[in-house]
Amino acid sequence: MTIDNIANLRYHHFMANWDTYKQKLLKDPEFKKIYDESSPEFEIARAIIRGRIKNKITQKELAKRMNTTQSVISRVEQARTSPFDIVFEKVSGSAEYLTSC
Repeated sequence: MTIDNIANLRYHHFMANWDTYKQKLLKDPEFKKIYDESSPEFEIARAIIRGRIKNKITQKELAKRMNTTQSVISRVEQARTSPFDIVFEKVSGSAEYLTSC
């Protein structure tokens, strides 16, 4: 079993029905546009899952290395939070710190 297969197992039960439903939704131009724009976020989520599995680390361990919380990693992996939002938050926090010096 490859790391890609293990990462996909997380979504297996959902994916069988989703593939059929997604094809119907993609016929709607507005949905297709939003779906296409979110593709990088899903790829990042899958890459994080693959990386954690490959390196045998937990969400909690990854969060500690990234100076964030386990719940943030969970939300990113489930695509409930954009990884770009997390980066923006970190940069914003740093900018506020730098301007207050």
